[in-house]
Amino acid sequence: MTPAEKNWAGNITFGAKRLCVPRSVRELRETVAASDAVRPLGTRHSFNTVADTTGDQVSLAGLPRVVDIDVPGRTVTLTAGLRFGEFAAELHEHGLALANLGSLPHISAAGAVATGTHGSGVGNRSLAGAVRALSLVTADGGTRTLRRTDEDFAGAVVSLGALGVVTSLELDLVPAFEVRQWVYEDLPEATLTARFDEVVSAAYSVSVFTDWRPGPVGQVWLKQRVGDGGTTAAMPAEWLGARLADGPRHPIPGMPAGNCTAQQGVPGPWHERLPHFRMEFTPSNGDELQSEYFVARRDAVAAYEALARLRDRIAPVLQVSELRTVAADDLWLSPAHGRDSVAFHFTWVPDAAAVAPVAAAIEEALAPFGARPHWGKVFSTDPGVLRTLYPRYADFEELVRRYDPEGTFRNAFLDRYFRS
Repeated sequence: MTPAEKNWAGNITFGAKRLCVPRSVRELRETVAASDAVRPLGTRHSFNTVADTTGDQVSLAGLPRVVDIDVPGRTVTLTAGLRFGEFAAELHEHGLALANLGSLPHISAAGAVATGTHGSGVGNRSLAGAVRALSLVTADGGTRTLRRTDEDFAGAVVSLGALGVVTSLELDLVPAFEVRQWVYEDLPEATLTARFDEVVSAAYSVSVFTDWRPGPVGQVWLKQRVGDGGTTAAMPAEWLGARLADGPRHPIPGMPAGNCTAQQGVPGPWHERLPHFRMEFTPSNGDELQSEYFVARRDAVAAYEALARLRDRIAPVLQVSELRTVAADDLWLSPAHGRDSVAFHFTWVPDAAAVAPVAAAIEEALAPFGARPHWGKVFSTDPGVLRTLYPRYADFEELVRRYDPEGTFRNAFLDRYFRS
């Protein structure tokens, strides 16, 4: 087959000699066993070369669809290549839900889990935190299943595709719930920094959007659970000095809000409110770059103030920036490993040459806070520095050596950041 050629944003041209789309796990096993170099390819939403290879890229899009819901046990076992928007409604029909979702329902479960992708909420872990078991095809074409009680599990969930091709995931579920979403505009920046914990704890999921220009923060999206102790009351016209939006909004001012999930307090199922964008619409044309950095929540205000000193450099190459919270987990390569975190996300203009020095300045400004970059986005953190940011980094390298001694799943990205 022909290669996938480019990622979603178009900033990466893949070097793979072919793209394989096996129709069964058996065919996938045969493909992996016969190849010297393999990388799993999800929905191509990464902005760096983590999925690239000079060998074969393997997509799970052709595997048979499995969504096996255990209602009493509150779990689902599913084909790992499914996009969240392709199975979330089915969970809801069975009275169940994922505890959280990312801003895009268009991304695959396997890709999101492997890179530590997340939603928001002070009590909500990353999407990988829901994984209770995974099955993968290993470098020799064999299969292996790891469960939460297994010794290697915490290193195998956020694994960047370095251990094998994940074919299925078993996820924890919670009872289905509804959400009402409101957007507030022009939150005073002084209020955000003075009352940061109050702002990010104001709803089940909170996102703060800013362009880093002087003045108030552009938007705060509040996603409130309905019932089960959640709110059913109307929201005030003013909150902490911000005003309630008088209509639906897009995170980027001036962009049409039609492809965003329903706002203005209209209740709806969790899977139609927790993401920012609706599954039936393409959220954008991918004409952008993205970076994201995680710091401990206790350092959020100091990190924000450090970034604010760079606002004159950030704003000219920025489309929008988003601040979200992620609860701590114990997964070895999770950017939220061991600490409740705040993630500073940047959606840049599609100009790599202009963005690179600004991203480097951001990394320097956030270095005192031990900022961990998102594995699937644009970053230039020195490998030696990155090693110091994860307590189990060396353990992960050893795990990779055991699972893939010949380097079948390695690529230039992994070679740069992880010792063989």
